[in-house]
Amino acid sequence: MEKHKTVLGINENLEGALCYVLFFISGIFFLIMEKESKFVRFHAMQSTVVFLILFIVWGLLGWIPILGLIITLILRIGGIILWLFLMYMAFKGEKFMLPVIGDFVEEQLGKKE
Repeated sequence: MEKHKTVLGINENLEGALCYVLFFISGIFFLIMEKESKFVRFHAMQSTVVFLILFIVWGLLGWIPILGLIITLILRIGGIILWLFLMYMAFKGEKFMLPVIGDFVEEQLGKKE
């Protein structure tokens, strides 16, 4: 993948991985700060969308006694695996698109850029 300039002057792959480090918080940060790299903006938006959804679902499931806790535990383990995988893919320089969410992100970024 061809390297493009980033506003923060960080390697594009590293910046893409950093979009996931603090879940949706770092995603929002890089979405606001990064104006040059479409690769980084994609990962920032995907991080924001996927982890906001997960945090909302985890919060809602917390209201369901016992079964909600079990499902939340399973989703959290899956969320950690997904988090590590997405950081790894971004660091490798790959634009890995999650099903449905990746398409939504592409559509949203296409409207703005």
